[in-house]
Amino acid sequence: MSRTSDRPTVLAEAATEPPVAVWRALRRPVRFLLSWWPWRCWAYLGSGCVLGYAVLLTLAVCLGLGLLLAPAGVGLLLLTAAVAGAVPLGRLERRRLRFAETARVGDPHTSLGGAGAGAWLRTRLRERATWRELGYAALLGTVFGPAGFGIIALLAFSLILLSTPVIVWAIAPDTVMLIPGNPVDGLPEALGGTAVGAAGLVVTAYAGALVAGAQVKAVRLLLGPREDDDRVLELTRSRVRLVDAFEAERRRIERDLHDGAQQQLVALSMTLGLAELELRQVPQAAGGAALVGRARAEAKRALAQLRDLVRGIHPQVLTDHGLAAAVAELVERHPVPVQVDLDVPRLPEPVEIAAYFTVTEALTNAAKHSGATRIEVTGRVERGRLALTVTDDGRGGADPGAGAGLAGLADRVAMLEGRLVVSSPVGGPTELRVVVPCSG
Repeated sequence: MSRTSDRPTVLAEAATEPPVAVWRALRRPVRFLLSWWPWRCWAYLGSGCVLGYAVLLTLAVCLGLGLLLAPAGVGLLLLTAAVAGAVPLGRLERRRLRFAETARVGDPHTSLGGAGAGAWLRTRLRERATWRELGYAALLGTVFGPAGFGIIALLAFSLILLSTPVIVWAIAPDTVMLIPGNPVDGLPEALGGTAVGAAGLVVTAYAGALVAGAQVKAVRLLLGPREDDDRVLELTRSRVRLVDAFEAERRRIERDLHDGAQQQLVALSMTLGLAELELRQVPQAAGGAALVGRARAEAKRALAQLRDLVRGIHPQVLTDHGLAAAVAELVERHPVPVQVDLDVPRLPEPVEIAAYFTVTEALTNAAKHSGATRIEVTGRVERGRLALTVTDDGRGGADPGAGAGLAGLADRVAMLEGRLVVSSPVGGPTELRVVVPCSG
């Protein structure tokens, strides 16, 4: 309940945007000039100027060559690189914002939990935040970069004017001209340049604060999380909670069957056994004893089927000893020889459950449809991800979309931000591979 109740608070905070700190400081102009704010704004705009021109050059090259070379296929890679490159730029800009803003801007992207490069790229290209970051990159290169350059150029010119008396003294007796054709004669005119330079510093401080504040607003708008992004994230979390609730309900059904119906069938079988013994002692009741014996055999078969059903809902060995032990117990009852090579530690419960039922579904399909004579199950944890592969030497030609089993597994794996891949060419072999982040 705490996770559910916390989320509306986050949305409320996102809806009420805090005021821009540098603009708030401008409300007291004199105190602003005597504070560190002008220097922070100049540092922010100066570093943004250099970064902006680098971004502009990169975008021009990638987009220009990308469009030009698109028919050859190479251009698509350049265009994709330009879009994907906006993601680290956005991360850098959110960190660089600390120069001119006290409130932090959150990351609008969803966490991928150690996904591979391909999964990372596919996910980022589908997110709206990535395309907003690309728009900000264009804005930085064409608007904020040149604006920052103008502020820094004015700052440099004002500092030169401010130091006019020192310059005149340093290069004397040579002539110094602040205005072309009008040499500076003596200290009074040099002090005039100092006054103009001081006024230029004041103008530069206020102008820099206005431009920096505008860039802060743009960063918040384009690089920060939005309410619609939060709703998408909340939808994902809701689906995860739904899967968790389904798993809890399935465990409850398993417990009720184990403690209720299974025990009643055991008691029924024992009662029928006692009744059969009593009837066999009466010669006239031989037919009744035979019927009771048949009923007892049916009760035993129902009990065996119920035990298999309970074990299939959630094997206790999976909870107690982990994935490797559960798969080892599973293959002992499988009609096709299975070679198991699972070198995995204890994993988070959702990951173990998804992996176990993936193996179960693959083994069931191989036994029913593939005509396989040999199956291999391998699994490793690599770079924080579980990589699980089930391969059989059957006839192949499996259609993952034909049944609900693999589709359900794919949905479960997707909830854990993993992926499920099925390769089954006609003639075989069939390979089912699952990669799941172990942070789940």
